Amino acid sequence: MKFGKRLKQQIQETLPEWKDMYLSYKELKKLVRLISAAPTLLNGSLEYGKAEAEFMYLLNNEIDKFNGFFMEKEEDFIIRHKEVQQRIQIILDLWGPNGSQPSEADYKEEMAKIRKAIVDFHGEMVLLVNYSTINYTGLAKILKKYDKRTGCLLRLPFIQKVLEQPFFTTELISKLVRECESIIDTVFPAEEEAERVKEATEAIVVAGEGIFRNTVAALLTMHQIRNGSSTESPFSLPPLSMPDSDLIQSIQLNFAVPTI
Repeated sequence: MKFGKRLKQQIQETLPEWKDMYLSYKELKKLVRLISAAPTLLNGSLEYGKAEAEFMYLLNNEIDKFNGFFMEKEEDFIIRHKEVQQRIQIILDLWGPNGSQPSEADYKEEMAKIRKAIVDFHGEMVLLVNYSTINYTGLAKILKKYDKRTGCLLRLPFIQKVLEQPFFTTELISKLVRECESIIDTVFPAEEEAERVKEATEAIVVAGEGIFRNTVAALLTMHQIRNGSSTESPFSLPPLSMPDSDLIQSIQLNFAVPTI
């Protein structure tokens, strides 16, 4: 699939409030065409200079946009992660077997709410990792087009700059994803795991909306982008390193389902 179509699909499948935060790929691609079609600055072309300036301005503006959005979401996720842990402890202390007011019914009801919140929270964090992946990939591709059409060598120095940007650094979010899955494995009884995987599989197969479905699409895209290339280059992303849970395995088993 061409990147432009992949990006459009990802924007359609992400959360509504995220849609304007992705790479302005079409606008950058249009400017590359204008630059390559205009007479060069050596011939005194004002058209070339204007297009070149617009391209660099938009490129740097996109980096600022990615960083601002990513850091805001990252800070929010850190806070929410702590809140989830606190909520679990409060429920255990109040209604758990050794709590001050033991109640199996209240405990199960509140923990069911917690589990749904954790699954949604996990999904949002996966979407943010995908946000980093898809935007980095788009930048690398548009810069490759620029170098090819203009004969300049902008991609390498610019990508070296990108590698130092906050939006590219996903180690903390990946750590929170792993901790989130660890909470699910630790807090919820093992007998619930089969039901959780069954629900996940049904969510993949059944057409519908919701963050879980968006998460499935994001995971598949990341696996395709990071693991799909047979060649490596300085601009290649490393293979996807995410927890190999039963949830992920069920997604991979349903990879060919046409509704995704």
